[in-house]
Amino acid sequence: MAFEGLTTRLQNVFGKLRGKGKLSEDDVNEALREVRLALLEADVNFKVVKEFIAKIKERAVGQEVLKSFTPGMVVVEIVNKELTELMGGTQSKLAKANKPPTVIMMAGLQGAGKTTTTGKLAKLLQKQNHRPLLVACDIYRPAAIKQLQVLGDQIKAPVFTMGDQVSPVEIAKSALAHAKENGNDYVLIDTAGRLHIDEQLMDELKQIVAEVQPHEILLVVDAMTGQDAVNVAESFHKQLELTGVVLSKLDGDTRGGAAISVKAVTGCPIKFAALGEKIDALEPFHPDRMASRILGMGDMLTLIEKARSSIDEEKAKEMEKKLRNAEFTFEDFLEQMEQMKKLGPLDQLLEMIPGMNKMKGMKDFKIDDKKMARTLAIVKSMTTEEKRKPELLNASRRKRIALGSGNSIQEVNRLIKQFEDMRKMMKQFSGMMGGKGGKGLKGKLGKGFKFPFG
Repeated sequence: MAFEGLTTRLQNVFGKLRGKGKLSEDDVNEALREVRLALLEADVNFKVVKEFIAKIKERAVGQEVLKSFTPGMVVVEIVNKELTELMGGTQSKLAKANKPPTVIMMAGLQGAGKTTTTGKLAKLLQKQNHRPLLVACDIYRPAAIKQLQVLGDQIKAPVFTMGDQVSPVEIAKSALAHAKENGNDYVLIDTAGRLHIDEQLMDELKQIVAEVQPHEILLVVDAMTGQDAVNVAESFHKQLELTGVVLSKLDGDTRGGAAISVKAVTGCPIKFAALGEKIDALEPFHPDRMASRILGMGDMLTLIEKARSSIDEEKAKEMEKKLRNAEFTFEDFLEQMEQMKKLGPLDQLLEMIPGMNKMKGMKDFKIDDKKMARTLAIVKSMTTEEKRKPELLNASRRKRIALGSGNSIQEVNRLIKQFEDMRKMMKQFSGMMGGKGGKGLKGKLGKGFKFPFG
């Protein structure tokens, strides 16, 4: 999980502040020392940390905080606002040409995830009813062109290539003409990277810029490289005048320093963040939502947006009714799994729910993809009648399902029991969502309740 260490440290600091009825200046100074250490350990730029702490201190030791009824909460609010400002304040959207196509040049070092991110951005544009053209201008890295073509096939987007014997400048120029002729309103140019920044790389990128005049020059940086990512962004920006940054691999074991530092150091806004390997795992970067995630407050807005774009509302209402009446079947379970796949990894979704990371048993909750695949294999080995009427699953049927799915009878029995437990829990779920809902749900999950694939 991104920022896990930083989030835990900050929550501990703010937990101590909230526990005090009044705050002295010494209390604030002590808390800010802890915040400073936490940010430095997360690989945030030293100068950025120094200025950030100074701004918070200036506001936090003011009379309105020290005399407030809830001073700890006020300090958290100040940190949240300053963190949001540090990362850009508001969402920075993609430029749009007055006359299509909009040209976006993707740049970055080799290994940063540039080609994959180009495919992800194309997928995101398709969701907004655009017709992107992918352009293969990396003629040096073995299989770079093929990789882009595979991504294009995956999302059914056209890929423009002229092989690896034509200059990238000529390819970009020809691709722009092709897009105009074929009605593509976005042109995404995947350029070459190097293992380090060199003169040849920069000269080539400058030539492409001069030829096609891109509306956006986006630098893809690997968030897992921390402060190095910020240094790379600074070097590229000096020579290319970047319009934005895309943070890749933000879901990895990253300390988060790049996300917090890059805007302050370079002046370039973060426009997107990649939070997974799947082709649709690219999100617009919202500084306020990211600040909320970092401070452990969740990100309900993004969760709601994901649900709205991925879930059929009528089916959801029908499913809710079935859950309430304990009419939920294995057939419904399969359909739900498909819906969940569209939303993204479940452990990432849980991180967006405020307070979920503090819930007992949830901190270390991970989804086992192999176990999920085995679970689906078991359900798919059932007949239609068995899926609709789980009570039919006697010993001989379970034995057949185990053989058909390549699982043991014990695993089949375990799934069916967990499924029945889930049905019972879901029947009570609506009652728990009232005033005592939090406690009821927490109690259920805390008493060893297991998802069939967790």
